[in-house]
Amino acid sequence: MAARAVTLHLPDLLFEKIERRAQEAHRSIEAELLEVVSTAVPAAEELSPVLGAEVSALRFLDDTALWQAARTRLPQPESERMEELHRTDRRTGLSEVEAQELTDLERQYERVLLVRSHAARLLAQRGHDTRSLISGE
Repeated sequence: MAARAVTLHLPDLLFEKIERRAQEAHRSIEAELLEVVSTAVPAAEELSPVLGAEVSALRFLDDTALWQAARTRLPQPESERMEELHRTDRRTGLSEVEAQELTDLERQYERVLLVRSHAARLLAQRGHDTRSLISGE
């Protein structure tokens, strides 16, 4: 498989989280980033019909609604629970119920990322400066 180099500027806090995950998994930062990206960006044919329709519908939103979609985050309780389950999985493993809960939370997170990235792409195509989305402003 061919590979392309990419330069990515990460906020310090995000870099530190990736660095910690890489250390815990005994991987390089590059390997950890590749894992994160490959799991967060499903191939188009892997999208459910509902999610595919949701992403396609973004192009009909006005700019204000697109900015809102591009700034959407997984709610804090769900985000914290997902991190807790990841830590538990690394330490002791998960029960079947916990594993299903983690799968459900990861799907929610992937949906948020997909919607955010498509909304940001549409905003950029419409001529907006989307750098604030990257820096978290």
